[in-house]
Amino acid sequence: MTDTLAPVSAETATAGPVRRRGTGRRWTAYLGVLPFLAYAAVFLLWPTYIVVVGAFQDTSGRPTTSSIKAVTTGSNYLDAFLESIELSLVTALGGAVLGALLAWAVTESKPDGVLRKLVVAASGVLAQFGGAMLAFAFLATFGFNGFVTILLQDAFGIDTQTSAGWIYGFWGLAVVYTYFQIPLMLIVFLPAIDGLRPQWREASDSLGGSTWAYWRHVGGPILAPSFIGATLLLFANAFSAYATAAALISQGSPLVTLQIRAAVTSEVVLGQANIGKALALGMVVVVAIVMTLYALLQRRTARWLR
Repeated sequence: MTDTLAPVSAETATAGPVRRRGTGRRWTAYLGVLPFLAYAAVFLLWPTYIVVVGAFQDTSGRPTTSSIKAVTTGSNYLDAFLESIELSLVTALGGAVLGALLAWAVTESKPDGVLRKLVVAASGVLAQFGGAMLAFAFLATFGFNGFVTILLQDAFGIDTQTSAGWIYGFWGLAVVYTYFQIPLMLIVFLPAIDGLRPQWREASDSLGGSTWAYWRHVGGPILAPSFIGATLLLFANAFSAYATAAALISQGSPLVTLQIRAAVTSEVVLGQANIGKALALGMVVVVAIVMTLYALLQRRTARWLR
């Protein structure tokens, strides 16, 4: 048995080793992300570094754990963390359920219909409608001198002045936060519902499965990771919100974000800036845990959306 060698042309023989295609453009392909990396370094990594280092320093810059101990042992700070976590859980669950129902209703409409486009576009706007503007809108509607409060009093004789203070408490914050949590849930959860293939429902129906059986054994398990991941995202969104609560609550600091503001800008108790950094470090830890779980769930969900 003999081996036959393919003829080699003179051009190929003198050309030298073949250069891999694309190796010269390997690094130039990443030049487009340099502005984003610079933005992330300036507005994310550097502030995080300042918070982490400052949490373990005193006002003179010397290493200490006094700020961490004050945050982990002080009842006011622990109550603020518990209040923030409770508020985030309530608004995340409420926004997730209502947003998921709204997303399901949108998928029942025409894919290219006007209704779907309007709802998605409005959700994109309302999800970013927060801060002082949203707080003012609710105060102008349900506050002590709000439109609804005055209307109920003048038109129907209902005295709502004494009960209008609910907007300034926990449930007032919960209602206001849920206002922008619902459209955010629709934006995040809608692709997962669109990923449900009609063939799965047809297969369930052909095997004699009911609607409850389909959602219990097929649709529910597929959407569960995406739903839980979106709920975690809503939790992180509510936990880190500041401007809405700051504009709505004028007295007291029941949330961690408001405690940080008081520690940094207080004119009564000075030298509390490092306490604020320790509080911020606690928030970074909580959000990092939540977003890690969210990333793991999204990785699992991506397999069903291919």
